[in-house]
Amino acid sequence: MKLVIPGDLLSDDVKRAGEGTYVTSGEVHASVYGILDQKELRVIPLSGKYMPHTGDNVIGKVVDISFSNWIIDINSPYEALLHISEHPDRIYPFDMGQHLDIGDLFIAKVKDVDATMRVELTVETFNPLRGGRLIQISHTRIPRVIGRGGSMINLLKKELDCNIFVGQNGRIWVNGKEDNMDLAIQTLLKIEQESHTPGLTDIVRDMIKNAKREKGK
Repeated sequence: MKLVIPGDLLSDDVKRAGEGTYVTSGEVHASVYGILDQKELRVIPLSGKYMPHTGDNVIGKVVDISFSNWIIDINSPYEALLHISEHPDRIYPFDMGQHLDIGDLFIAKVKDVDATMRVELTVETFNPLRGGRLIQISHTRIPRVIGRGGSMINLLKKELDCNIFVGQNGRIWVNGKEDNMDLAIQTLLKIEQESHTPGLTDIVRDMIKNAKREKGK
C-alpha cells in the first residue's frame, strides 16, 4: 500500500487512469489524498462521504415508506429507493411495512445511480437482518477489510467463526457467538485504525491467536 497526495505522478499510461486521478500532459496524477491501487491505477480516498456506484453491495436502513418506495439510508449524502416492484410477489403499498419496516436493516445492491444522484437498489431477499451486530467504519477502509483477493475477510471468517457481511458503504454486519462477535468487532476496528500498516494481515492473525490464547487460560 502506498499513500499519495494530490499532484503525485502515478503513471504515463493514461488509458489506465481510474477514480481519484486526473490526466495532464500525457501523465496520470493523483487528484485526492489516499491509497494507491496500482493494479487498477486508482486512488482510494482517506476521507469523505460514501458515494454510491452501480454494483456496490451495501447495508441499508429503512427510514421511511412512501406510496411505492422504501426510502433507505445507505450512509451517504443521498438516500436510496427500493421500489415495490423489486419484491418477487405482487404486494400492495399498505402491506409494504410487513416486508421491510422502518428501522429494518438489510443487504442490498446498488442497481442504478443517475446523473441527479437518484439511487435505486435491488435485493435478493426481503428478509431484514436479525440478531448479530452492526458496526460502521470509514468506507475508505473497506478495501483493507476485504484484502487483496478477499484475503483479509476470509481470514476473519475462518479464525473468528462468524458470519460477516461487508458493505461498501462502510457498514459491516457480524453474527456469531457473543465472544466471537466481541473479538470480530475489536479486530475490525483494529483494521480501520491501522489500515496503512504494512503486514497488517499478519498483525491481525497474531492478534486473534493471542486473544484466543488468553481466553483459553
